[in-house]
Amino acid sequence: MKTLTTFYILLGLFLVSCQQKPIEVSNEPSTVTTLQEVLYKSLEVDGLQIAYREAGNPKNPTIVLLHGFPSSSHQYRKVLATLSDEYHLIAPDYPGFGNSDFPTSEEYDYTFDNLALTIDRFLEKKGLNEYAIMVQDYGAPVGFRIATAHPERITAIINQNGNAYEEGLGDAWQPIRELWADRNPTTENALLPVFSLDGLKWQYTHGTRNPETVNPDTWNLDYLRLSRPNAHKVNIDLFYDYQNNIKLYPKWQQYLREFQPPLLLVWGKNDAFFPESGATAFKKDVKNIDYNVYDTGHFALEEDGDAIIKKMRLFMNQVIK
Repeated sequence: MKTLTTFYILLGLFLVSCQQKPIEVSNEPSTVTTLQEVLYKSLEVDGLQIAYREAGNPKNPTIVLLHGFPSSSHQYRKVLATLSDEYHLIAPDYPGFGNSDFPTSEEYDYTFDNLALTIDRFLEKKGLNEYAIMVQDYGAPVGFRIATAHPERITAIINQNGNAYEEGLGDAWQPIRELWADRNPTTENALLPVFSLDGLKWQYTHGTRNPETVNPDTWNLDYLRLSRPNAHKVNIDLFYDYQNNIKLYPKWQQYLREFQPPLLLVWGKNDAFFPESGATAFKKDVKNIDYNVYDTGHFALEEDGDAIIKKMRLFMNQVIK
């Protein structure tokens, strides 16, 4: 009973103190940054469901995040989680990648022309007519096709190991060059180790300072997707078609010279596919370059994501706002 009485006495004293010192409610806006949650959505494009991740307020400037091989929009998870306070972020999965539909090669022509066309139509269906693009690996041939088709829509380019120059093709391309020279069972089979678990892990960890900084979910997710029926054939089709990207390099370089889009380079210099020479080459054609090279590999966001994302924010704030 004494305990209960003491409780009521303390409660009464607390209420009296609240009356004597009313709580003040500030009308000043909060300085706490609220990140938008990442939404996992899909949109039908020409009969295919294109999966994508979206974050941020659509009223803010948009950045379209274009992924590489063998990944998906998953590779941009850090960007989506960090920059959605200031930017509207869209990260689609190409057909056959990530959570998008995976039609057979008889149902869908797996070329970079077609991937770019599908993503271009996706962006149009989303009602996007002005956006920056972030490209990496396969994201470069997709993104530069869209940029040259609609230069007026591109506000800026963020490039993380997305090549557009012949001098940017590294030694790791040799087996694919042999495929280009003569596509046959021998040159195709020589590429099969790329799809193995060890081969995929190598792509993420080669050239990193500390492989333990790379989340193993990355290559394990890719391995599951590349283990689906027909996945090897579809991706060898894309390896073979990559030679057509090289034929378009002069067109992309002309676009850069003519339109001079603000360009942020955040390049992993130890990339066996696209070494630092690929980054340096952009200096020939673009005047407004924020040039940054990191001591890491092909997927630079994995090891140096914090530094790269900070650089992205500064760059976008300077060129867009």
